[in-house]
Amino acid sequence: MIGYVSLGTNDMQRASAFYDALLGEMGAGRTLNFDRFVIWGKSPSEPALAVCTPYDGKRATVGNGVMVALACADRAEVDRLHARALALGATDEGAPGERGPGFYAAYFRDLDGNKLNFFKIG
Repeated sequence: MIGYVSLGTNDMQRASAFYDALLGEMGAGRTLNFDRFVIWGKSPSEPALAVCTPYDGKRATVGNGVMVALACADRAEVDRLHARALALGATDEGAPGERGPGFYAAYFRDLDGNKLNFFKIG
């Protein structure tokens, strides 16, 4: 159902470098690349993540209550990718751990303050 999720940025070069490094760890790469809009994915048939500068020309801001959740293959990948995000300059919003029966997740904010998590169900 979801084709891609888009996050706003005020520094496309910085955001693109962050997501190149982080999403590359998941086997994703750039599938579309424009001056103000970049999409990363694993294949055209899977959901993707985009970063863009706002179309209206105003500053990108963080949406309160908005979060993007990225599925991982296993708990070790959740741990590894959360650590990688922090090493790339993200801020911790919740260390890896069990959040409820069978739901393992780790939360962070990217360089623009967007909230994301890596998770594994089961």
